[in-house]
Amino acid sequence: MEQWVEFTVRTTGRVEFREITAELNASLQDSGLKDGFGIVFIPHTTAGLTINENADPDVVRDMIMAFAHIVPEDLPFRHGEGNSPAHLKASLVGFERILPVQNGRLALGTWQGVYLCEFDGPRLRKVRVRWQGQ
Repeated sequence: MEQWVEFTVRTTGRVEFREITAELNASLQDSGLKDGFGIVFIPHTTAGLTINENADPDVVRDMIMAFAHIVPEDLPFRHGEGNSPAHLKASLVGFERILPVQNGRLALGTWQGVYLCEFDGPRLRKVRVRWQGQ
């Protein structure tokens, strides 16, 4: 029976995209899964998960800049904690991803990596994954 496993990621900036592909690969190796998929979930409302290019750091910089433009900090938000932009950005990104596994390895594209998207940091974030298959 497949189990959920969890690891933590410490973010250091208010907004940052932290690549977690290595942590996911380590978890996959520990699972012994050869073929199937992983469900990755983050149980937070001001952080999300995405898959994107991990070769050029300007892609992450551009994404952070674009999110700041799409959801500006100075809108008249009503949420008392003052982190409504983080909630909106996290909802746009999403909280889960499905990762294919082939021959015991993540079957990502050549330039792809998995990122935890922090929008209200710095924080200690939980990442949960469940590997399923054979």
